[in-house]
Amino acid sequence: MSSPRYKSQKTPKQTRFHPRNRHQGQYDFAALIDADRNAGNVALGHFVSANPYGDLSIDFADAKAVKALNRALLKHHYGISAWDIPDDYLCPPVPGRADYIHGLADLLIAANRGKPPKKNSVHVLDIGTGANGIYPLIGSHEYAWNFVAADINPDALANLQNILQANPQLDKKIELRLQKNRNHIFHNILQQDEWFDLTMCNPPFHTSATEAQSGTDRKWQNLGKPALSVDAKLNFGGQAAELWCDGGELAFIQKMIQESQTFSTRCFWFTTLVSKAANLPAINAALKQAQVLQSKTIYMQHGQKQSRFIAWTFLNPVQQTAWAKMRW
Repeated sequence: MSSPRYKSQKTPKQTRFHPRNRHQGQYDFAALIDADRNAGNVALGHFVSANPYGDLSIDFADAKAVKALNRALLKHHYGISAWDIPDDYLCPPVPGRADYIHGLADLLIAANRGKPPKKNSVHVLDIGTGANGIYPLIGSHEYAWNFVAADINPDALANLQNILQANPQLDKKIELRLQKNRNHIFHNILQQDEWFDLTMCNPPFHTSATEAQSGTDRKWQNLGKPALSVDAKLNFGGQAAELWCDGGELAFIQKMIQESQTFSTRCFWFTTLVSKAANLPAINAALKQAQVLQSKTIYMQHGQKQSRFIAWTFLNPVQQTAWAKMRW
């Protein structure tokens, strides 16, 4: 059996998280272990050891270790208790997900004459929140935003409800909504006489289950370990709706842009992550066809990996100014 493949505790020099991101530098494993000390035999401390370079770390090919690290990060940095997800659901990287939140905050600050909106004044719609609810959990803590967390999977929302019940401070900050029609994104979720300052989404990016499994296999190979079983493959798998849809990421985002036209005056900034840079030209073409008045591509750099999200609005400058004055 090959030895575990570890990642160093130290953040690579080329990592450039957002300046307000709490996850700068290296993991403080002593503090994280202390934050997760009451998690029994799955506590983070059980998975931490010295890597070949002498630094404390975990085996990032071990799904239980990664989940424990996420739980400790959310507890230590954001005050979230009892975070958990079922074994077959997507386990998000907390530091990178936080960057999306901070990038969205920058959009609001720029639209509000360089000042953050007042606390509790911002309303955000998270499309496809998943069982982990990572964006509402971080955004409500960092900026006191209010969230509607939407998903097509009732089991995912039930798990997120369990997390919210363990964190009563979030009871009035995060509302859960089930999308009953998988052919819709905003329809059935946005209610009458309801306005959002932001929408956000981490869309499914594969076109099929086979393509999603190939991506999972590549992740295992990059960690130096074969996918030994179906259960092992699912460590990086996630539910079908989290990973793939007909047409993949591009079709999903094109649908999102098309539907956003119906709610053009009900949201300031529509946004979504874009995993594949090759999809940007087609996405920009869809934005042009939808006659959006302004769009932006915001880049995020995490080590050697570059990610991005796009943002678009149908509001003209006068409407944008009026929106900020009325709401923030």
